[in-house]
Amino acid sequence: MTIRLYDTATREVRDFVPLQEGRAGLYVCGLTVQSEPHVGHVRSGVNFDVLQRWLRHRGFEVTFIRNITDIDDKILTKSAEQGRPWYNLAYAMKIELDKAYAALNVAPPTYEPAATGHIPEMIVLIERLIERGHAYAAADSSGDVYFDVRSWQQYGELTHQGIEDMEPAADADPRGKRDPRDFALWKGRKESEPATASWPSPWGPGRPGWHIECSAMAGKYLGDAFDIHGGGVDLRFPHHENEQAQSRAAGGAFASYWMHNAWITTAGEKMSKSLGNTLSIPAILERYRGAELRYYVVAAHYRSHVEFSFEALDEAAVGYRRIEAFLERAGSPALDAGAVPDAFAAAMDEDLGTPAAVAVLHDTVREGNRQLAAGEDVTSSAASVAAMLDVLGVHPADPAWAGSGGSDTEERLTAAVDALVAGLLDERAQARVDKDWARADAIRDRIKSAGIEVTDTPDGPTWTVN
Repeated sequence: MTIRLYDTATREVRDFVPLQEGRAGLYVCGLTVQSEPHVGHVRSGVNFDVLQRWLRHRGFEVTFIRNITDIDDKILTKSAEQGRPWYNLAYAMKIELDKAYAALNVAPPTYEPAATGHIPEMIVLIERLIERGHAYAAADSSGDVYFDVRSWQQYGELTHQGIEDMEPAADADPRGKRDPRDFALWKGRKESEPATASWPSPWGPGRPGWHIECSAMAGKYLGDAFDIHGGGVDLRFPHHENEQAQSRAAGGAFASYWMHNAWITTAGEKMSKSLGNTLSIPAILERYRGAELRYYVVAAHYRSHVEFSFEALDEAAVGYRRIEAFLERAGSPALDAGAVPDAFAAAMDEDLGTPAAVAVLHDTVREGNRQLAAGEDVTSSAASVAAMLDVLGVHPADPAWAGSGGSDTEERLTAAVDALVAGLLDERAQARVDKDWARADAIRDRIKSAGIEVTDTPDGPTWTVN
């Protein structure tokens, strides 16, 4: 079956047809390393990690580029507030981001370029835009350079907006702009900024604007035309709109498909530092394992907004532990134990339909538990479960989970309890199938006497400790 992806630009699900057969170029806008990452930050990393895993599972050779923005206004402001060099703050937060990705088993990209390492490429791109009549140096001696939005007739095509409907670009002083919507490609150095935060250029010392960074880095590593550009839905405008405009105005085709993951919200608002509703990854990992947090994230469709709650995360953790318990009882098959079921593949092929894929996973686990209770061969079911978990990046045997939250003793204890309770629940289920109600009730009472409450749900029984 052909992989189909929702293209934000065309607003439709389209067959994925790569520019080169058997190969896929993927560029994802990474984070601005200004502060400690929270669960809202890492959703994009997890979602696009699942995409690249599925592309590879389907036989594509993937070149995956995910950048880092390590110089911008926010970094300069926060570093000044903290009394530390801007590059020290960016470096320290990059280390924290790497730890968060590793804790959630987000595989490293093919390459992870940093903005400060690609200033020459940005200058070349800006010069090309000036030569083509799509950019200009400000006449106010500020050293700023702007993209002329009215020079590019297609401006607004990604987000389906007209220029007159857009708000002014708030990335630089508007005095040097021809149009308030023109956005900064280069920012001349201000006296209030540290000298280390500027680089020489034909327009004087300064630093790049945000949008030009990604165009230059994507072009260097993936070429003027590549397959998929991804990022958070909040980046559609102005960031991605401006990326596409400047890249195409410079003569490149840029991305064939645009994919955007939705937010993780709290109280209906985007999780962000400015709102004060953040939940850092280290804090969450004090309560949950990395595999449980990742499972919580991948169980939702990447285009669906998720309202974060610890209750929902608790439910996801319980569901994941039931899968672990089944694999433990089935003999813990290896990561690449078998082929994924057709229904799982069909769900993933249809715009990474992880909710439907996870439903297939649970159906397979339930069938495996039934087979175990009936004394039947469970090899095939266990192998399928292992393969699905591997695609989603949540296989319990993956070495990435070593030390990913919680103590080893706690993890072993949790797994042991899961296995014991799952076994009793399977016995109870078989007793109910046999209509041996007395035995079923006795097993339930035995579980309850241990301080464990069992709840029967349409997806099978769940349990919690009282």
